[in-house]
Amino acid sequence: MLATMTDPMIDRTALLAPEAPLWSRLDDQGLIRASGPDAADFLQNLLTNDVQSIALNEIRLAGFCTPKGRLLALFRVVRDPSANGDLLLILPREVLPGMLKKLSMYVLRAKVKLTDASAEFALIGIATAVSPAPTCGNLPPFRLNSTDRPALWMMLAPVTQATTELSDLNPEREVAIETWHWLTIAAGLPHVELATQEAFVPQMLNMELLAVAGISFSKGCYPGQEIVARTQYLGKIKRRMVRVRLSASAKPGDQVFAPESGDQPCGALVFVARSPESTGDIEALLCAQIAAIEAGSITVGAPVGPPLTLLDLPYALDGPDTRKR
Repeated sequence: MLATMTDPMIDRTALLAPEAPLWSRLDDQGLIRASGPDAADFLQNLLTNDVQSIALNEIRLAGFCTPKGRLLALFRVVRDPSANGDLLLILPREVLPGMLKKLSMYVLRAKVKLTDASAEFALIGIATAVSPAPTCGNLPPFRLNSTDRPALWMMLAPVTQATTELSDLNPEREVAIETWHWLTIAAGLPHVELATQEAFVPQMLNMELLAVAGISFSKGCYPGQEIVARTQYLGKIKRRMVRVRLSASAKPGDQVFAPESGDQPCGALVFVARSPESTGDIEALLCAQIAAIEAGSITVGAPVGPPLTLLDLPYALDGPDTRKR
């Protein structure tokens, strides 16, 4: 049986054996279904990314912002091939009730129906060391990121087919969901939960970078679009999301400090997971002022709190952005 998050000193290379993908049941995720003839147009006018052009075999990251450009939620958007073009929004279950209510406020006269579709699907996360798609029954998995080690995938199996679709996955390679969270942190994929709602503008989570691809700058207006566009074209992005390690307990939303900022926080933790590579250590995504990141002396919780160690991301923070798509 493969060791999981509770086992000490697991090597990432051994975890991501190319011949046997890791997989996890993503029970912390839910789905909102958008159905009706206006579903695509409705979401196009609300989200940061282009959802009208999503292909059947594609998954796309998109944010939902306040009018001030602050993220209320991040969705993975896919089309349901069995439901005449319905769109499915994948998001953390803890955020789903509030987002379903919030999105419903925008329906007005639009011919769209929003429902909680979480009970309709089993969501499976799959991690491989390299890009070729893993075999998972008859349903092709959706690729979540464009980088390798890890290459991350998601499969949506209708509950009536879940047992059959999972039969191709090795039960000894199933890992705890916190190990999946650790892998998404290693991949540098942004995350928003209740504790971090309205904490970040999309660019603070690297969403305009092509490696993350969560913003379209040509799709037209949406709540907060003016702030997002102004940040991109007129302002300077002063905060970035990076990957860190610490040897202390922490949670999303915890503030971080640097000597340059004194008693004022210079950022906050975005997502946190226990590292199966090192006993007692935690890895996290951190959004902080670029100057503090470059100075390299950041602590969590207080100016004299536990120190953070900067780790590599699988993509460059000065890489190409989605304006060039």
